[in-house]
Amino acid sequence: MHPVVEESCHPATIRLAPATRRAPPPREPGALRADLRLILGEGAAHSVMVGVGESYLPAFVLAMGMGQVAAGLVTTIPLLAGAVLQLISPAAVRFLGSHRRWVVICAAIQATSFVPLAIAALVGHLPIFVMFALAAVYWGAGLGTSPAWSTWVATLVPGRMRASYFSRRTRFNQIATLTGFVIGGFGLQWGASADRRLFVFALLFLLASICRVVSTTLLACQSEPPGAPHGHRHVSLREFLGRFRASGDGRLLVYLLSVQAAAQIAGPYFTPYMLRSLDFSYVTYVTLIAVSFAAKAVTLPALGTLARRFGTRKLLWLGGVGIVPISALWLVSSSLPFLIVLQAAAGVTWAAYELAMFLLLLETIPLDERTSMLTNFNFAHSLATVAGSLLGGVLLLGLGKQAGTYLLIFGLSSAARALTLLVLWRVPGDSRAEMLAAAEANITLRPVSSRAA
Repeated sequence: MHPVVEESCHPATIRLAPATRRAPPPREPGALRADLRLILGEGAAHSVMVGVGESYLPAFVLAMGMGQVAAGLVTTIPLLAGAVLQLISPAAVRFLGSHRRWVVICAAIQATSFVPLAIAALVGHLPIFVMFALAAVYWGAGLGTSPAWSTWVATLVPGRMRASYFSRRTRFNQIATLTGFVIGGFGLQWGASADRRLFVFALLFLLASICRVVSTTLLACQSEPPGAPHGHRHVSLREFLGRFRASGDGRLLVYLLSVQAAAQIAGPYFTPYMLRSLDFSYVTYVTLIAVSFAAKAVTLPALGTLARRFGTRKLLWLGGVGIVPISALWLVSSSLPFLIVLQAAAGVTWAAYELAMFLLLLETIPLDERTSMLTNFNFAHSLATVAGSLLGGVLLLGLGKQAGTYLLIFGLSSAARALTLLVLWRVPGDSRAEMLAAAEANITLRPVSSRAA
């Protein structure tokens, strides 16, 4: 997802049935080491793309004069279109007979989606419907890779080493995303002072495309066990929803989607608020986002320890309660020192929420259903994202795009988050499988969002 100041969690696995744990076949040490290096490098290249390209889509919309509401919705409306497009992922994997082929195709499409944006930045004009269409292609290709990649990578990394390996990979990815984001911010600051801002956007999008090409190449070089997609069963959207209605895990899904919708009332609009209403420079904007990134990266190991010691449900409560007041606190002050402290707190609370969510749901989908299940969840997650962002957009259009309306939206988001705690209260406690997941601490959260308010 796009790293505006606040977003809710990346789509994660959902527990709908007891997981069938299947150990991947033994690997030759040399082949295993090669795959591990490739997976690490691919994640870093992808993360730089996110930091330098995806992160600045709302800022680009503002620079092209499309308006503040469009800047907020560019990360949500196209996301839903992308979620619809990615519904073909399970069928595509079966048709191609390979998770790797489908992931590589989607990654290549995502790389090319930046090229028209770079051209438009040089030309200085882009119709808003074309902007949203290109964003939909970007999100559709990105979401299309996620379920298939999650299934594929589980066959490459042995269970005994996932905890340390994916924790390391996550930290590398966060650093890479932050690096790309900082490069973009300082580049745009120079572009604004030299009146060459759109030229800098073109360079950033070309760099993002190159990084995704590198990522695609590294994906293509990784191995894939023979016959991996065979035996995988399709789970229809109707069956997906029916399982949640029939199980206690449905309450967890309702909670996760409720938090996503509540957070997205405000999330897409922090960027236009800072760059337009507060008139922050790009350097100030980048500084605030970087604080959230850093707080998240620093606290993740400690949060993992808390999950192992006290259980993931307690960590979920810590994060779920912690994120409630964060967006409303933007009403207190707009001074930079206060917002830096607020961003640090936001990074910690969102990290706790995301990690708890992931550990609760980790490795509980049967391997033969994982691609299909994650595809369905991506769709539901995107619906919640759009629902929340549309409410914020309607308020901005109806009440005017002044600072007071933004603050009203931020306060409303906090109130909606508080209501989600009523759902969280009914989420079942830590099960044996969940405690095992916490003990393994297989942290593979996608480091693409700088959580704040």
